[in-house]
Amino acid sequence: MEAVPWGRLCTALALAVGVVFVSHGGSLQIGDMDPLYPLDDSLWLQSARWGPALCLCAVGALLLLGWLYRMLLCPLELLRRPDQVGYVVAEGRSRAQAVNEVRRRRKTGELPPVFPNGWYRVLDSHLLQRGDVRSLTVLGQQVAVFRGQEGKAYVLDAYCPHLGANLAVGGRVVGDCLECPFHGWQFEGSSGKCSRIPYAQKVPEFARVGRWHSVEVNGQIYVWFHCDGEEPQWEVPEQEEISRGEWVYRGRTEHYVSAHIQEIPENAADIAHLGHLHQPGMIAGVDLRHTKNKAWDFMQHDWKAEWHPEPEPHSHCSQMLVKHALHLFGLHWSLLDVSVVARQVGPGVVFIRFDHRFLGSGVIMHCVTPLEPLLQLVSHTIFYQRTVPAPVPKFILLSECIQFERDVMVWNNKRYNPNPMLVKEDSAIQRHRRWFSQFYSPNSPRLQYQRDDMDF
Repeated sequence: MEAVPWGRLCTALALAVGVVFVSHGGSLQIGDMDPLYPLDDSLWLQSARWGPALCLCAVGALLLLGWLYRMLLCPLELLRRPDQVGYVVAEGRSRAQAVNEVRRRRKTGELPPVFPNGWYRVLDSHLLQRGDVRSLTVLGQQVAVFRGQEGKAYVLDAYCPHLGANLAVGGRVVGDCLECPFHGWQFEGSSGKCSRIPYAQKVPEFARVGRWHSVEVNGQIYVWFHCDGEEPQWEVPEQEEISRGEWVYRGRTEHYVSAHIQEIPENAADIAHLGHLHQPGMIAGVDLRHTKNKAWDFMQHDWKAEWHPEPEPHSHCSQMLVKHALHLFGLHWSLLDVSVVARQVGPGVVFIRFDHRFLGSGVIMHCVTPLEPLLQLVSHTIFYQRTVPAPVPKFILLSECIQFERDVMVWNNKRYNPNPMLVKEDSAIQRHRRWFSQFYSPNSPRLQYQRDDMDF
């Protein structure tokens, strides 16, 4: 059952009280009193004098309760639209127009294959209840994600092989099957095989829909993709602290990035960009035209990082080690020093683990899921120590969001350079490209042409 949204309820009550107050002319009146018992004049004057103040205090108290509830108990959820972050909007143009013009005119460069082999997040577990079905786009394909009545999540191709209806649009969950909304054909989530046709005496053996290999771990649902249909070659590692309930969900962010998927994890090996793009303090914002303003010089981030691939049998993994320090007015605030280990597993999943002597520990799961060849959905989902107050992980997630959105502004407007002009200090970038190439196969899909109608 869905939790009662107390924060929204308090806000609604406050607005209701305010509306009643305004509608009564800014005073408290008792118009339906019995005429046999008239009010004392002094009491009426006190009511007229103190009524508005009491009403405003009640409104303020309810708004404060709503704010405290959201701050202390509710997860932080920032879900950005495709046109909301990373673009410069000229005067007289809408954000959608700016996005579409950049996507049409930008040179793509010579691109690697657009869909690497690996695991990809499709949905957070708490967004899919028993009997729910969701229509999603993954790796250029429409899929139906549903949770059977026994609690297991399944991912099937969205289109019914009968007459092409979308199983996730109007379809319903029956047991552990998904029923087509058009003619009632039912498909097993575990195999994709059609198990029932309500008007047919026999179900053909070849009647089935494509099934995606999926797992549910760490509070997320993942699917495996391989261009040649091969079985999974590694597993998504389980975070035991999440499974044991020691770390709890504290929020998530979602961003759309208009770039090739490889450019996003390549940031881990691009050590030099940390000291330039991410040096200005959080309060400098995300618009790169203003982050270098001298008004923000009093707060600066200092980054030290290194990247390296892992050896066999974990050659599909790599690690970025980061040490962060904060300087305010030239002084080093050691209390805010943070060490981070970002472990990438395959092309689309990164575990960013935080450990702090005072602020506790937790993990941000950074997931990149290709929707189209040059459109990625990037999510950051944070789980943190249950004993740490919620504002702490929410602040960490917000900080990560601000720094990430600076990268988004670069990615959305750059092109992929297959032969970059590098200096000696950039050697990790070439090593990262060699490491990432293992996720491509000879048959990996490539971008054949750039569409002109991918408008938002």
